[in-house]
This record gives sequence, structure tokens and C-alpha cells, in this order.
Amino acid sequence: MFRNRLVVRLAVVAGTMCAFSALAVHAQGRIVCWKDAAGKVVGCGDKVPPEFAGSGTKELDKQGNVRKTGESADEIAKRKAQEKDQALAKEEAQKRLKEQKRQDDALVNTFTNEKEIDLKRDRELQALNNFITQQNAALKNANDRLADLRKRAEPYEKDKKPVPPVLKEDLSRTEREKVRVETDIAVNEQNKSATTLKYAEYRKRFVELKGIAPAPPAAAQAPATPAAPVAAKK
Repeated sequence: MFRNRLVVRLAVVAGTMCAFSALAVHAQGRIVCWKDAAGKVVGCGDKVPPEFAGSGTKELDKQGNVRKTGESADEIAKRKAQEKDQALAKEEAQKRLKEQKRQDDALVNTFTNEKEIDLKRDRELQALNNFITQQNAALKNANDRLADLRKRAEPYEKDKKPVPPVLKEDLSRTEREKVRVETDIAVNEQNKSATTLKYAEYRKRFVELKGIAPAPPAAAQAPATPAAPVAAKK
């Protein structure tokens, strides 16, 4: 309780000192008040003490009105950081607009109508399907070879004998090849979906830029990808 009263008295004394300081220099026509690190006014006078040079200030006229304020070092740093963030955001927005214009120009200069967009989509889907067909054939070969290698390794495993190093290495290599091919097929299936979506967006944007009524999109003409062969059981 005593400590709280002491704090209050000290605050009153500090405020009174500030007031007297302001009155003392009032006749000179220039009063500067300075703040501590917390932003609280701790003194007034005709000049800021060196130890408060980096703190915020405010200058009063003869009538006690604030003529101008000075930022503290922290306030300056915060303001500059905000200005930097705003400048970066503006720069990014300009870059996006510039890139969008580049893409729009390329779109209208590449295609003359929506049918051409559909045809290019179909060509890309056809190429992906051809690649997947090849990979499915490679996967079948890997599965067949893996089945044969496992069959050759089975007698050793039944007799609890070590599998010959050459056979063991062939098994390992063929298993890695099988996984690689399966991954390639999965990636290109995803590429097919991405390609279909990409050209749908091209089509929509083309219509917007040309200001024409959209025609129904043509169905993709690329043939269906053959089903992947079932892996041989051990």
C-alpha cells in the first residue's frame, strides 16, 4: 500500500517538474518536450538532453499548442519497415499485372479461336497417353522379370540358404525399376489432369479477352490410356 502511494507521489512530482520546466522556457517562445522509451513525456525545455536524443519529441508554441512532433528511433524504424513492406507489396502487384498482360498477349497471339485451343490440348494429352502406354509396357516387362527372379530365388529361401549375390542384385534392381516406372505413370496421369485444367483456363480467359460468347468445349480426343498390368504375385 505504501509502495503504491509512493509511486503515485513520484508521478505527480515528475509531472509537476515537467510543467515548471515548460513554464521556465515559455517566455523564450520554444518549448520542446521529450519522452522516455515507453513513450511517456518526462521533461520539457528549450532543447532535448543528449540522453533523450533518440526519443520522440513534440514542440510547443507560446500558447502551448503543438507545432510539430519528432519521431523516436523506434517509431522511425517501424515507419520505415511499413513503408518498405508497402513498396514491396506494390512492386509484387505490378509484377503480377505485367505477367498477366504477357500471358494474355501470348494467348490472343497464339490462338485465333477456341477450337485451336482444344486441338492443342488434345495434342498434349495424346503425347502424355503415348508415354504412359510405353511405360505400361515397361511395367509389364518389369513385373514379368520380377516374377521370374522370385521364382528362381524361391528354392534358396525354402532351404534357408542365401540367395546368390547376382540373383539378389537382379531382384533389387528390377524392384527399383518397377517402382520408378510406376512413379512415372502416376506423375503423367497427374500431368493429364493438369493439362486439361490448364487449357480450360486458357479457353475461359480467351473468351473474356475476345468478348465473345463461349462455345461448348470439344471433348478431348486423346485415346484412353490402357490399364496398367497387374503385378505378378510372388
